[in-house]
Amino acid sequence: MGQYDSRTDAYIAKSAEFAKPILEYIRKVVHEASPLVGETVKWGMPFFDYKGPICNMAAFKQHCAFGFWRSSLIKDPYLVLNNTEEPAMGSFGRLTSIADLPSKEILTDYILQCIALNEKGVKAHPKKAPAAKAELVIPDYFTDLLTGYPKAKEVFDGFSYSNKKEYVEWFTEAKTDATRQKRLDTAIEWLSEGKTRMWKYK
Repeated sequence: MGQYDSRTDAYIAKSAEFAKPILEYIRKVVHEASPLVGETVKWGMPFFDYKGPICNMAAFKQHCAFGFWRSSLIKDPYLVLNNTEEPAMGSFGRLTSIADLPSKEILTDYILQCIALNEKGVKAHPKKAPAAKAELVIPDYFTDLLTGYPKAKEVFDGFSYSNKKEYVEWFTEAKTDATRQKRLDTAIEWLSEGKTRMWKYK
């Protein structure tokens, strides 16, 4: 793995026109943050690595995504990580322009934090005891809300543990009350239609 990978060049070249400047900007910011970071391709997407994954980017038909591998471990005083109104791959929601990303200074901070985590060998997803899956704590505010929407409640109750967990984590990770309320409203709509939280990507 080198600092630059020709497969990343090829990936950007075949992306939609709107996506190319976004991907090129992300690539530039990552490498300017640290010369230690190299490139590779995993699961068909460009990844940036240093002693393990740091972040990755992807382009779709109408949007791009950029995400940090250890986003749950990053200190985020700016409150911009995973704070989108609808579920999407990556840490910043659906990107349609460079303006949808946080500032270069914020991104650099996150990148350097991830490098430090990898230096220390911190795992992105530490193993949990099997018993951790035994109980999913559903917030009272969501349980109360479901009582007014029988169809949504029926769908949610019939979901698997993992499908329920995706919705619950979406609510509990909201940084503001307004964001959480919007997510709750969207959840009721989707559940009434029988949809999982990540239905767009299945």
